[in-house]
Amino acid sequence: MIRVLIADDQDMVRAGFRMILGAQSDIEVVADVSDGVEAVRQARELRPDVCLLDIRMPGLDGLEATRQLAGPDVADPLKVVVVTTFDLDEYVHAALQGGASGFLLKDAGPALLIEAVRAAARGDALVSPQVTVRLLKHFGTSPASSRATPTVELTPRELDVVRAAARGLTNSEIGAELYLSLSTVKTHLASVQNKLGVRNRVEIAAWAWRNGIMDE
Repeated sequence: MIRVLIADDQDMVRAGFRMILGAQSDIEVVADVSDGVEAVRQARELRPDVCLLDIRMPGLDGLEATRQLAGPDVADPLKVVVVTTFDLDEYVHAALQGGASGFLLKDAGPALLIEAVRAAARGDALVSPQVTVRLLKHFGTSPASSRATPTVELTPRELDVVRAAARGLTNSEIGAELYLSLSTVKTHLASVQNKLGVRNRVEIAAWAWRNGIMDE
């Protein structure tokens, strides 16, 4: 069972998300709150598998809440998916750099909301298709990813996996496209992450776009 916390300042949004997610046999909504301060407090207390955070909330915005729950300095980070109506590159970049496991627009639809929660819970990073490639092409340098260089030696298969991840594919989609098992995809990504010195698959993808890997 995937335990989820919802944080949004709009009552109707929280009710809608609770209804959509609560209807799934593998998802349980353990809390819904209307501000960022309460989101951080309850998330630390309840330790949900996934936190759905709106960006614009009173008290503490979703980006700062994300950093406090999932940032690089957090000893035991939680999985955060940022959900917003605002398709702005600076928001997307700040959310993912702050440790978010996904970025979703509120108009993405119920199916993508459910998939974003499941993806975060299993360690994938899902970004709304509307912003994925544009985001990764222009992804700014983060402290972790800046340690990576284009001279890092990756195997041909690792490069195939990196290119697929940089196009926004999930682990399952990468496996289907490259005829690899899910465990093999995860092994390749873990190896790449270690070689590049980055924190997650989004930074792997950003490295690929920055260093011309997608043009090869």
